[in-house]
Amino acid sequence: MELKETSYQIQGVDLLDVANEYGSPVYVYDADKIVKQYKRLTGAFKDVDLKIKYACKALTNINILKLLRSEGCGLDTVSIQEVKLGLEAGYEPHEILYTPNGVSIDEIKKAVEIGVQINIDNISILEQFGDAYGSSVPVCIRLNPHIMAGGHSHISVGHIDSKFGISIHQVPHVLRVVKNYDIKVNGLHMHTGSDILDPEVFIIGADLLFNAAREFKDLEFMDFGSGFKVGYRQGDVTTDIEALGKRITERFQTFCEDYGRALQLWFEPGKFLVSESGYFLVRANVIKQTTSTVFVGVDSGQNHLLRPKLYDAYHQITNLSNPNGTKRIYSVVGYICETDTLGYDRQLNEVREGDILAMHNAGAYAMSMSSNYNSRYRPAEVLIHKGKAHLIRKRETFDDLIRNQVSIEI
Repeated sequence: MELKETSYQIQGVDLLDVANEYGSPVYVYDADKIVKQYKRLTGAFKDVDLKIKYACKALTNINILKLLRSEGCGLDTVSIQEVKLGLEAGYEPHEILYTPNGVSIDEIKKAVEIGVQINIDNISILEQFGDAYGSSVPVCIRLNPHIMAGGHSHISVGHIDSKFGISIHQVPHVLRVVKNYDIKVNGLHMHTGSDILDPEVFIIGADLLFNAAREFKDLEFMDFGSGFKVGYRQGDVTTDIEALGKRITERFQTFCEDYGRALQLWFEPGKFLVSESGYFLVRANVIKQTTSTVFVGVDSGQNHLLRPKLYDAYHQITNLSNPNGTKRIYSVVGYICETDTLGYDRQLNEVREGDILAMHNAGAYAMSMSSNYNSRYRPAEVLIHKGKAHLIRKRETFDDLIRNQVSIEI
């Protein structure tokens, strides 16, 4: 994003103009930033047969899916509904990876009928899958490497107490199931979670996966998940993608030589691709000073940006309306009927009632985690693409709120 004297602009589009045209609150996404992140990742692994599968749970708007598909990106899904969204966006079934957790075999069978790549993380389901399909439908197996990644415990999913994946120590059991049901395993997968601070975590996980892979003779790909850390504050440490690409590429090429043939290397980033592209624009409704704090009450809250409440996540906040104002300390709070703080003790250019504030890093897990809590409407979404602002989701109305409610005589 480029800072002008009196405006913030994306591709020449002033964010204040977007707020004025589409109202607030509103999510705004920069298409160029998403494409840049995708190309950065593919460039870091240019010496292997790479497939990127966008973890669409981060942001499922169909136009974001279309944008990434146009760049050659595949799709990672965790529900049958996300699979259907992928098809709606133009993905072919074979371009979609389906990695559910805790779902019934019935949902998995629906995904098999569609023809997507199945990824299973439970021995019980693997047995049921083998009983139903034998070797007729190939399957990927998700292993849990028992690695504690960085970031909040809610998004670290590869440690020993995680519900995700089959323990790396249960590989002998998995092999017995595979043999007994004549299952064709065409991929191995691991995912340690988001916000990995130390690239060495990937290296350790890769080595564990390589060791397990030697036991499976029909592999076509290995999926190392994601978890690349993005920056939220000035000076944040982020994953060095280029250095990681070099190290993983070397190890992967060595493994493929030992394995006897070249495999595909898969990653499934979500936040890395879309987080920094997003800005959530809100309006300051009230300035309220107490004996200890100056609050800025805005026209949104945890119903539209849950991450600060759920993960203690930090989102940079910028006053778009008064970029040259005197710096003051504020706590930015929402309008939800409980403690609903979007940012504690932030140094912002002086905020006046009516000013538009931008919450940064709102591309991932903002709209996708939004709700109608307090019977509030979900905001509009706008994509800035080729220098123009495009409405890609309408703001909800009262009709949307009651659409599926059924009134009875009381």
